[in-house]
Amino acid sequence: MMRILGNILWIILGGGIFLFFEYLLGGVLLCITIIGIPFGIQCIKLSMLALLPFGKRVTDGGNANGCLPVFMNILWILFGGFWIALTHVLFALLTAITIIGLPFAKQHMKLAGLALVPFGREIQRL
Repeated sequence: MMRILGNILWIILGGGIFLFFEYLLGGVLLCITIIGIPFGIQCIKLSMLALLPFGKRVTDGGNANGCLPVFMNILWILFGGFWIALTHVLFALLTAITIIGLPFAKQHMKLAGLALVPFGREIQRL
């Protein structure tokens, strides 16, 4: 019940619907090019977590330490992942100012972790 309430409040007050559409649009635009498809898939993964973050956790996948995910994460960080993660950290600090905003700050930190290194990570339901 708390997950549902948290997700509803996140969509309305936490900007979850805007984050969802921004990540989804970015993912679709990246998927237009052949080179951008892996990065577009990661943006779509971020959009799914940004829409309903309560009741989900981010875990390392089975191949998170392979050469390809590490290389792709380095490219991701260099071409925008750092700034996306920094934005989520700033939003976490802003929402953590009040006690009511602490659950939203926790979700922004979850999104920041995934936004920094998305390759080789999976989203699981609790």
